[in-house]
Amino acid sequence: MSDHVVPAPAVPVVPVFGTASGFPVHRIYCVGRNYADHAIEMGGSGREPPFFFLKPADTVVPVGPGGHEIAYPTLTQNLHHELELVVALGTGGRDIPVERALEHVFGYAIGLDLTRRDLQDEMKQQRRPWDISKGFEQSAPIGPITPAAEVPDVLQAALRLDVNGQVRQSGNVNQMIWSVAEVIAHLSRAWVLQPGDLVYTGTPAGVGAVQPGDVLTAWGEGLAPFTLRVHA
Repeated sequence: MSDHVVPAPAVPVVPVFGTASGFPVHRIYCVGRNYADHAIEMGGSGREPPFFFLKPADTVVPVGPGGHEIAYPTLTQNLHHELELVVALGTGGRDIPVERALEHVFGYAIGLDLTRRDLQDEMKQQRRPWDISKGFEQSAPIGPITPAAEVPDVLQAALRLDVNGQVRQSGNVNQMIWSVAEVIAHLSRAWVLQPGDLVYTGTPAGVGAVQPGDVLTAWGEGLAPFTLRVHA
């Protein structure tokens, strides 16, 4: 018998590719403007110190081989896709040195950071927090996680997002301004990282609008691809 006054929320779980196991999600950290071409696309200089924002763990949408369907979110007329390499941490810590950071990685996946861009722009103009543009339901789709040992070349992996069969985003992990190891080290100075944390590591150029009816196919070299359908 539970002594909770309301039902305890379920822990989101992302499948581990090729196994019956799952990866329980603790937190979702996201890196802003971590590819020079996207930073310039969004009005930055192309080389800036890393900055971070968080999404609630329950915004994650695990997408399996059959794909997944989500609803177009409320309060926006300008939903954008952002393709990202996602890092899944198997161990945590504070003040992790860069040279030891990759030892904390369990695996990698391909993911999307969906963004209500019009709300983000409005909040920026008002100099207010823009959590409303990033932390809404189903805003963090992710494919199955592949253990790091199975993708030894992932830090040189090509990334691509197709929308309705047309290439929208294309890049390579090696184009990151701040490497995966540097990102983990930076994060661990601000938070105590935990097993189960996901890190969305930034997006290459080509972000754009998603419309109801669109079919998005996310692909990362050596990783499990996924298809996402958006309905009205």
